[in-house]
Amino acid sequence: MRGGSRLPCLRPAEPPLLGGEAQRIKLVTELAKARPDVCGQQKPHTLYILDEPTVGLHMADVERLIRALHRLVDAGRSVLLIEHNLDVIAEADWLIDLGPEGGDAGGRVVAEGPPEKVVKTRRKSETARVLKGSLVERRAGGSRR
Repeated sequence: MRGGSRLPCLRPAEPPLLGGEAQRIKLVTELAKARPDVCGQQKPHTLYILDEPTVGLHMADVERLIRALHRLVDAGRSVLLIEHNLDVIAEADWLIDLGPEGGDAGGRVVAEGPPEKVVKTRRKSETARVLKGSLVERRAGGSRR
């Protein structure tokens, strides 16, 4: 170094959170708020929009996330997910499948409704095709809220 000057280290103490990690931290905060009010007061309705919250999660953590999302809905909140994880999709009350492909070949509603109805669509839906097999496996294992 010239002139004996020292520059301070500007490196952050903690690495920045990835999008999914930040979403999950916010979700935990909201779950704490979703507990019933001790005084019985009605809390304002909230819509949560989550983009691929399962990215990077272990399957056990995906199951925990699904239970947490059910708790939000059971507390009267609405949850909208952009998701590709079949376990999460199978738990949805209502699906909107966009397609039939990605990019310029997509963006149209291919199917909508409960998962059990979406898998019966006659339209070209990759989601319906793979979800059908997943629902069969889930029924065999007794899973569904």
